[in-house]
Parts: sequence; structure tokens; C-alpha cells
Amino acid sequence: MSKLTWVKWLIYASAAFTLGMLAFIVGFIVWNGLGALSPSLFAWDYTTYNLSLTPALISTLITVGLSLAIATPIGVFTGFYLVEYADRKSRVVKVIRLATDTLAAVPSIVYGLFGMLFFVIYLRFQFSLLAGILTIVIMVLPIIISATEEGLLQVDNSLRMGSLALGAGKLRTIFTVVLPVAMPAILQGVILAVGRIVGETAALLFTLGSATGLPSSLMSSSRTLSLHMYVLSSEGLHLKEAYATGTVIILLVLAINGLSSYIGRRLSRGGN
Repeated sequence: MSKLTWVKWLIYASAAFTLGMLAFIVGFIVWNGLGALSPSLFAWDYTTYNLSLTPALISTLITVGLSLAIATPIGVFTGFYLVEYADRKSRVVKVIRLATDTLAAVPSIVYGLFGMLFFVIYLRFQFSLLAGILTIVIMVLPIIISATEEGLLQVDNSLRMGSLALGAGKLRTIFTVVLPVAMPAILQGVILAVGRIVGETAALLFTLGSATGLPSSLMSSSRTLSLHMYVLSSEGLHLKEAYATGTVIILLVLAINGLSSYIGRRLSRGGN
């Protein structure tokens, strides 16, 4: 058997192992969580008897929505600046890319400690949705910036030149020619950011807190689904409910990813 054949089978084995581990983890959680799902888990108010995850679900959706509403425009416009406007050899671009790569490598617990010291204590936001959202925005910015930059770099430069030759301005070319082509890559970055937000625990534990009730304002403490699952599992008394929460998280991520992919396809086709 030749070396190329061995390499091919090694690639197949690696891919099968990766898919198998994913299927095992998801299957294990869903298998244990589906049986624990009950109407009491979706009660409007949390009590020590029903352990409702509804407040955590609502807090998760608020956190995801507001974080993306802040981070996506900043990340996308930064990516456009790096590719379409800035000199790629300039020192400013190098500094921005260094900062992006550094932020992407920072552990979640460090973000949590920074958010607690700066937003919670220094700015006196206390444990609140606002402190958690601002911390999450800093965390996901590198993901969106990198995805936008990669998507724009993949656009054939002849499309830009053709649009400019036909008389379209720089800004019109970006929004009507470049953006639709780069949209799938940008949406992929947003999807990765959603997964990071939904699954984040350490950073939110130090900024959002772990209150069980529904948030009444941006200055209210609450907990996301991942925090809810962490608290239940750490207590060691409600593992079934923790598995059920994990199942809901998986379904929520799949639903958001599917919706994002659908929107991306519609936008890339020009709404047709």
C-alpha cells in the first residue's frame, strides 16, 4: 500500500473520529435530557421545586440578540476597513490584526475577571445584563472581524474593478457587489459568535451573575442557559434537569444556526 493511500485512510479515519465524537457527545446529552424534559421546566417563574429554565432561556436570547446587535456592525465595519480601505502593509493594520489575534487567544476566565473589575466594580454596573453583554461583545469581536476579513479577501478583485469601471462608487461597489459575495463567510462568523455566546459560562458568571428570576432591565442580574446548567450540575442534586437544559441549548443553537444560514442564503441571492 502506497504512502498516499495511507494518508488518504488517515484523513478518512480522522474525519470519522471527529464526527463520531460529536455524535457521541450530542447523543449522550440528548438521550439523558429528553426524558427529563417536563412542562414544569418551562414554567414562567423559577422555584426550587420546578427549576424552570424559562428565565434562563429568555436571558440567553436577550444576551445573544443585544451582543450581536453591538458586535456585528463593529466587527463587519472593521473587516471592511482592513480589506477595502486601509493599506494592508500599514502599521495600523498590523496593530489591529495583532490585537484581534491576541483577543481571540485570551481565555474566557480572563474576560470574566476583566468584566468584573471594569464593568461590575469600576463602572458600578453591578452583576447585570449590561455588564455581561459588554464583556461578551469584546469576546466575539475577533471572531466576526476575522470572518469578515476572510470573506472579503475571497472576493475576486475583478468584480470590484468591473463595478468601478461601470461607474459605481466605492461604497456602492462594497454594498452591491462585494457584500453579497462575502455574506456567507460573514454569516459563518456570526454563527460561530452565537455558539460562543450561548456556551459561555466563566465570563458571564463574573459579570451577569446567577440570579434565577426574569431580568426586569439591563441592570438586572440573571443567568443564561449555560450558567443554569452549570449551577444545577455543580450542586449535584439536579443532574437530570442539567441534562435537559443541555438538550435545550443544543436545540437552540441548531435553530439559530439554521435561521442564520437561511438569512445568509437569502441575502446572498439578493432576496430572490
